[in-house]
Amino acid sequence: GLPQAVSAGAAEPPAVSAAVLAGLLAAHPGHRAEGAGAAVNLPLSAKPTERTTVQQPFAGKRREIMKLGIMQPYFFPYIGYWQLMNAVDRYVIYDDVNFIKGGWINRNRILMGSEVKYFNLPMQGASPFKKINEVGVQPPEQWVKGSLDKLRLAYRKAPCYGQAMPLAEDILTCGSTNLAEFLAYSIRAVAAYLEMNTEFVISSTLKKDNALHGQDKVLAICKELGATEYYNAIGGQQLYSKEDFARQGIQLSFLDTRSIRYAQGSGEFQPNLSILDVLMYNPKEQVQEMLREYDLR
Repeated sequence: GLPQAVSAGAAEPPAVSAAVLAGLLAAHPGHRAEGAGAAVNLPLSAKPTERTTVQQPFAGKRREIMKLGIMQPYFFPYIGYWQLMNAVDRYVIYDDVNFIKGGWINRNRILMGSEVKYFNLPMQGASPFKKINEVGVQPPEQWVKGSLDKLRLAYRKAPCYGQAMPLAEDILTCGSTNLAEFLAYSIRAVAAYLEMNTEFVISSTLKKDNALHGQDKVLAICKELGATEYYNAIGGQQLYSKEDFARQGIQLSFLDTRSIRYAQGSGEFQPNLSILDVLMYNPKEQVQEMLREYDLR
């Protein structure tokens, strides 16, 4: 279940450029360009492209409500991650913070039969001393077929396999060999499938003081993007102070996912698995309902 080992002789992957990541967001369905009247709709299979998107903070004398979320990109994360993403107006993909070994950035859990198994994204050059956008993904020919076969074996009898499997195939075959780029693509693809209206921003494209850390850095991003409200997962209650945010004119709320259960094969229900498990067993409309099953604290 541990992340796959990285060959000591592997070449160091280059950091993905902000232009590539911004282009990735601009190219994917549902992206709304600044000042545009309608979303740009491209096929779900559109792959990352070299295009630049300029992100502008909200302007005007009267501060309109703008809810912001910021999270590291994870590999097919559990539904609480998508709830937070769906609840905000803008969502920052935090690609320029350190990679966390043994976390959820490159792995998640799926159900195989009645057993919970790890599902990994094989990496190249991974290190906790590198930013997420400085870590590579192994070449597709080395792992994609095996990963797709594993998903097909696990979920071929699931009721929504016919709808969810093409989405998984599109993501896993996107061809990116940069971890941050791959994960940003996967996030956009799932969000488009679930018809989210959230606007995505890549952290490394923002002008900010990268010497800042923790709450100070989050507050700087909030101010840069003109946020009036900031949503964080419930696990961050010990990390962020509502009083500190209020002093900056920002309301801080913590999103607490309710208990979500669904028909999951014949065995005992296993909670908080990858979003892939949710999508394989539930129609899109039902998953959209689940996105609202939370409380704000």
